[in-house]
Amino acid sequence: MSSQLELDPKVDFTIERFIDAPASLVWESLTKPEHLKQWYMPKVWGRVVQAEMDLRPGGVFSIDIATNDGHEFPNLGCVLEVVPMERLVWTSMLFPGYRPAVFDDIPITAIFTLKAEGTGTRYVFTALHRNEADRQANKESGWQEGTEIAMEQLVAHVESMR
Repeated sequence: MSSQLELDPKVDFTIERFIDAPASLVWESLTKPEHLKQWYMPKVWGRVVQAEMDLRPGGVFSIDIATNDGHEFPNLGCVLEVVPMERLVWTSMLFPGYRPAVFDDIPITAIFTLKAEGTGTRYVFTALHRNEADRQANKESGWQEGTEIAMEQLVAHVESMR
């Protein structure tokens, strides 16, 4: 996958933060289940029940969440690209092993990029959507707000590991 994407704000969603910690700690927080459980789900809404990640193309990306009202939601996808300490790409359009996915949610392709910046790391999360309707539906569902909250939780979690 090319690192040069042409993003369309009508279809794609990007948030970026500077994290005052080395890329190795950010990478660990993005890829290790014990860390994902600490930040992936906005704490005010619920928790991560289970997390699994197989960091190889075709590997599993799985994070199941539970809301405070007791509903559980599986999040299963396929890892597409892994460049340790720099880039991780996964999609919910495929199941592990590149198997076509069957889902009842709005699919995305997620791109996580890390770049050393001084003593810290510039972290960028990008979600690619199929079309404007999917992008808008994700925004209206609270997914975008939840992603922004999770990003703040990630920053706090990583910085607490220093």
